[in-house]
Amino acid sequence: MMDLDLERLGADLPFAQAVPRLRAALAGHGVAVVEAPPGTGKTTLAPPAAALELGADARSRVVVVQPRRVAAGAAAQRLAQLSGTRLGELSGLTVRGQREVGSGTAIEFVTPGVLIGRLLADPELSGTRAIVLDEVHERGLEIDLLLGMVLELRQLREDLALIVMSATLDAGSFRDLIGQALGLDEVPLVDSRAVEHPLEVRWAPGTGPRLDERGVRREFLDHVARTAHREHERGLAQDPGLDALVFLPGAGEVSHVAARLRELSEAEVLELHGRIPAHEQNLAVAGREPDGRPRIVVSTALAESSLTVPGVRLVIDAGLSREPRRDAVRRMSGLVTVSASRASGRQRAGRAARTGPGAVVRCYDESAWAAMPERAVPEIRTADLTSAALVLSCWGAPGGKGMALLDPPAPRALADAHRTLRSLEALDEDLRPTAVGRRLAGLPLDPRWGRALLVGAQSVEESTAAEIVA
Repeated sequence: MMDLDLERLGADLPFAQAVPRLRAALAGHGVAVVEAPPGTGKTTLAPPAAALELGADARSRVVVVQPRRVAAGAAAQRLAQLSGTRLGELSGLTVRGQREVGSGTAIEFVTPGVLIGRLLADPELSGTRAIVLDEVHERGLEIDLLLGMVLELRQLREDLALIVMSATLDAGSFRDLIGQALGLDEVPLVDSRAVEHPLEVRWAPGTGPRLDERGVRREFLDHVARTAHREHERGLAQDPGLDALVFLPGAGEVSHVAARLRELSEAEVLELHGRIPAHEQNLAVAGREPDGRPRIVVSTALAESSLTVPGVRLVIDAGLSREPRRDAVRRMSGLVTVSASRASGRQRAGRAARTGPGAVVRCYDESAWAAMPERAVPEIRTADLTSAALVLSCWGAPGGKGMALLDPPAPRALADAHRTLRSLEALDEDLRPTAVGRRLAGLPLDPRWGRALLVGAQSVEESTAAEIVA
């Protein structure tokens, strides 16, 4: 591990210049906030830099939390490739349904649910030397909870290092929260700027609305496909090496637009979302072969900040996002399609100008851009909180009381969550977890489905109950 060559790993990555400052922050304070745009190499370089500075090894690992399984797998695989090792040696991976960790694994990439489960099972987090929370700017519910839980643990374990990484210019709120929780006058900020190349912005709105009562209109998706084909052909006339990246809100829309593009274009059309097999995801993020066809990668928000698609100089943006929203009638969350935030739009556009001059074509007009929110609303304020409320009670902080959270849980959603958990016999009247509740917290399921699984397994075969719940 100690022979890891950071200079070789960081060749051509802008974040390499920030590595000495990160190591100095860890040596002095044991905490740091990293602020660097997508594509600068922070996810590739920060974990091994921390491992070297802190002397991490298999018994004292650096655990890196990525909000998506696809991104966690890609980051672990990339570090293994760059270090000349196999997955499970230097860098490991633990996500739902897959564990690639060996006796020499010093850096482990996980998803938020994995680390939450470990904290509930072992509140001291034995065997962990440092935690890296990546993509915190997305304000996912589990990442917000993890930050609060880790800050409480850090007050008891001063040897536990913490790195919080954001791709947008909003590090101030994270620094303030960490400083207040840990009693630090100043939390070190390690920033890194990407090389700025010229970016042309073009507008290509369709003739009708993007959404109706059923979701994204089919006519708009066809418009996105035609726009992507036209703009890619236009770009190829000037640059035969031009690849394109198309942003859409969900897997269904990705598949529809990709199918239309395969009818229109002679380019290689690849899909990138969480439902496709790992080898197809790897194809999309591997980059074009030297003698390969021009590529159009059609992606969900995965490629916005969590994953880098090499060779992209043209971005086509539908300007839509899929976000969890709580249904007050059903008292559950559902995914809804909304306009993306301007922060998200800027990140998407930046993918086109990472390695040279690029262009973004927005499939909406400037008035729609002006109406977009500046940032996405944090999940803790909009999503169903049943799982989160159970985690907080098992952690010993019902409702998040006394915890360092960037935003408090929405009161009505929290009250509904507690009511639901009591009806499932997961919490008592004082919001303390019951034996059933602790068992449900250990299952990678919504507590309602977990309770159905436990009850169903008593009535039918366990495999049958699991199949029904799945």
